[in-house]
Amino acid sequence: MSILDSIVLGIIEGITEFLPISSTGHLILSSKLLGLGQTEFLKSFEIAIQLGAILSVVVLYWRSFFVSLETLKRILAAFIPTALIGALLYNIVKGFLLSNEQVVLWSLLLGGIALILFEYWHKEKPDASEDIASMPYKTAALIGLAQSVAIIPGVSRAAATILGGLLLNLKRKTIVEFSFLLAVPTMAAATGLDLYKSTGQFSLDQFEVLAVGFIVSFLVAMGAIKFLLSFIQKHSFVSFGIYRIIVALVFWWIIL
Repeated sequence: MSILDSIVLGIIEGITEFLPISSTGHLILSSKLLGLGQTEFLKSFEIAIQLGAILSVVVLYWRSFFVSLETLKRILAAFIPTALIGALLYNIVKGFLLSNEQVVLWSLLLGGIALILFEYWHKEKPDASEDIASMPYKTAALIGLAQSVAIIPGVSRAAATILGGLLLNLKRKTIVEFSFLLAVPTMAAATGLDLYKSTGQFSLDQFEVLAVGFIVSFLVAMGAIKFLLSFIQKHSFVSFGIYRIIVALVFWWIIL
């Protein structure tokens, strides 16, 4: 993988991480278009640069981590189910799912249909919660459980947590922001686990490539977060569902 490949993938990661369209799925499909083989380094790269995008949340929401203890407790309660499931299924995810383009395409397609149907079915209730700090711990844990479905590439961590939160009667802006916050320990743990298991296999040049992708994804994600918060004030997620379906169909046509 070249530095240019790293920059391209970093941009894609930064744009897609917080949108309900699956950053992992986009990285896997983009890597195929770039002609990059599914090596162990590429799989680790696709996991690690997501942390770069996630760190933009720390910059924008640092008060939620270092000032609001109640918010932090809810984040940890939601993180636990994801951490347990992710640790148990790590070998399956990296050994099979991250190299399976058909899994990605089916996840994008079915997830797109689910987003569209959900938006037409779901109506936000007047009593929907808008305060993360007072969220019941059970609700937080269930959102974490919903997030764990996103270990399947193409599902989208953002989509899983947002739809889960909406079903649990949270306001749209509230669950989107909670999805941002929950991403920090989730991706920090995923990256830490992967680097711990794989770091001895990488060369110095590969670490330089990884660092470039990490920094690019961080910078681009800052803008993506602000875009999504502005977008949801006036729009539903239907357009993202349509986009997912189009991407899946286009890539099936390319692959076939």
